[in-house]
Amino acid sequence: MTQPALADAPGPDVTAPIPRVAASRPAGRRLVVAWWLFAALPAGLALLAAVRAPRMHVLLDYWHVFAKVTDDAGNLQLGQVFTYHLDQPFVVPSLLFYADAAWFGGDNRVLTVLTVVLLAVAVLALRTMLPKHLSPSTRGALTAAMAWLLFTSHATELWVQGTNGISWVPAVTACTVAVACAHRGRPVGAAAAAVLGCLSFGAALPIWFVLAFVAWLRGESRLRVALPAAAGVVVLGAWWLTKPAGTQSGATAAFDPDGRLSVVAAAVGGLWSVDVAVVAVIAGGCTIALLGLLLRRTVTDRRAADAGWAGLAVYAFALAVMLALGRTTANVPGGNVGLISRYVLVAALATIALTVLSTVHRPQWPHRYVAAAVVTLALVTHAIGGGKADEVRRSYAPLGLAAVALRVDAPAALDALHIQRAAGPAARALQAYPFSGAFTLGCHGPELGSHLDPGTAEPARAALDAPATGPGAVLTGWVADQPDCVVVTDAAGTVTGGGSAGLPLTAAQATTAPPGATGWQATSGPADGPLTVLAVQGGRLYRIG
Repeated sequence: MTQPALADAPGPDVTAPIPRVAASRPAGRRLVVAWWLFAALPAGLALLAAVRAPRMHVLLDYWHVFAKVTDDAGNLQLGQVFTYHLDQPFVVPSLLFYADAAWFGGDNRVLTVLTVVLLAVAVLALRTMLPKHLSPSTRGALTAAMAWLLFTSHATELWVQGTNGISWVPAVTACTVAVACAHRGRPVGAAAAAVLGCLSFGAALPIWFVLAFVAWLRGESRLRVALPAAAGVVVLGAWWLTKPAGTQSGATAAFDPDGRLSVVAAAVGGLWSVDVAVVAVIAGGCTIALLGLLLRRTVTDRRAADAGWAGLAVYAFALAVMLALGRTTANVPGGNVGLISRYVLVAALATIALTVLSTVHRPQWPHRYVAAAVVTLALVTHAIGGGKADEVRRSYAPLGLAAVALRVDAPAALDALHIQRAAGPAARALQAYPFSGAFTLGCHGPELGSHLDPGTAEPARAALDAPATGPGAVLTGWVADQPDCVVVTDAAGTVTGGGSAGLPLTAAQATTAPPGATGWQATSGPADGPLTVLAVQGGRLYRIG
């Protein structure tokens, strides 16, 4: 049989549509890269804030723990590391506080950066639990949601002061790793992470029961379910029998079921409010209700694919209950402890579980719906949190006096700042800030011990709230034009102390200060004769008071 000529052979159908598979792959990869970049944005913002945070540890918890675990020569007292802080285990943070002082000069920024790194580990751990059947773009979108919720601007205090971050984040990160390991059927890794969490803070105490719940949902053997549950009973019992008696942090001991219920709901809904508790309570109630609806089928059908996310939701709820039982007090902004910046991680974990479960249970949703929901959730909650970030910065600004107060050993100022004077010798022995060469008054010139001529000082539009009668006290006032710094000199003109300006005005100062004025504060060490307060701006001196 004769073969047809080439000219007679049928050619390609030029009218047929071009297959889209090859073209879609590069587009899909670009979409995944875009999601990773979107996920990296809040982490980058948090890291930038952590790097730009103050060098000084200004919170009383750091100095209380540091004084407890060191002697006056700066040596670590290992036995004290295993004592409780705020009625909870504090081994890992105590060691990190000491390592920061001994190896990194007591630099707060080392711990704030570490906090950001630990939260990034939590994001990556949670990503490993995403179902493999989801498309890469959907997995990227959910990863971005996790990053934006854990690095929310609500949590700014975690990466502005490392004391808060290292007190809270290691335990929470260890628990997310434990849940991720349990979800993937790795009980040894889950147990190791749980132990590390329990050595970090009380926030990890419920994790053993969560691991038992995850193992049960996965249909694992009774032994694998019973072991973590039994460990949880032992750990919780040991803590209860050995913890100090009484309430901590001003928490109420009253029965108060409605107040405690409002803390639970506010903690779960904290992403949606700055300081209006009722908004957070409503949002938290809705989140809990939606999680309950989603988890109903997970529990009844024992869906192994949902096990880790169900465990994460239960862990977040357990944290909210612990806050309500141990930290309920009205003496906080907004009147609800669930609105405190660092506790927003509870809301973040609960909302992550809700977001992932909603997506997994609705596989028919197009990616554009998931993308729109993720972007909206990320940007709206981050924008709301901007108000809380501003509150944190304003509340920490007056604590900047701690560096000068500790350096010059001003007893009254240290008492006002609630910083233990007993921490000074160990910090000095280790040359930890503010006893390192990096210490500065920020005047771009005069430092402690410098000699100035108060007679050359010009009058300033400023006021001193009370006369500077003696060293060691906190001096306050207002100034119309913000200077580089405020210094205190003795009768001979020797700089014996200092402080800063640009602080929020008190109610009393606002009645006398001109528009645009800011507050200032300073303190001084031992001095000869009367004290003089000077503002320094561009090398020029201005007399205050």
